[in-house]
Amino acid sequence: MALKYAGVSVYLREVELRNKPAALLQYSPKGTVPVIVFSDGSVIDESRDIMLWALSINDPEQWLPKQADLCAQINWLLDKNDFEFKAILDKYKYPDRYPEKTALEYRAFGEQFLMLLEARLSQHWFLVSDTVSMADIGIFPFIRQFAEVDRAWFEQANYPYLQAWLDYFLRSDIFTSMMQKYVPWTENAEPILFP
Repeated sequence: MALKYAGVSVYLREVELRNKPAALLQYSPKGTVPVIVFSDGSVIDESRDIMLWALSINDPEQWLPKQADLCAQINWLLDKNDFEFKAILDKYKYPDRYPEKTALEYRAFGEQFLMLLEARLSQHWFLVSDTVSMADIGIFPFIRQFAEVDRAWFEQANYPYLQAWLDYFLRSDIFTSMMQKYVPWTENAEPILFP
């Protein structure tokens, strides 16, 4: 979403994570996506860093605001998401892999983050102000995944602001335009310019 928003194009190599190509592992041994490989061989292999790179090129609506206090809030929220919520989300999505607790217990842990976001969204349209920021774009995909584990539960849960916020992004042109399916990359594949 950040690449499209910033108007930055890259060549896309879609990968299946269960069948990681050697080329991916060559540039990012941890084998996670997304990864950007530059023509000089340098690599960015963290989503947040890719967003920052794209926004450094073009940020027309200030997803990364100029106010230091808002940037601090964005970083704090992204840290909570990346270093706390993501781990809980994985356990909630795959409780059979993490039998120490039940899915409902993992959901309850995850709800602590949902409650934090709900409180913030009761004050502003978006997570740090009344305009979209990097925090919204960086966190939205993970709330989407959390909601999809048990959509019926999420829709009846007492998170009206979070539900409206999620729905806003799910219906947004920038998100729907990104949700195309691509054939996994092979060595002989024609280059695909993205977005």
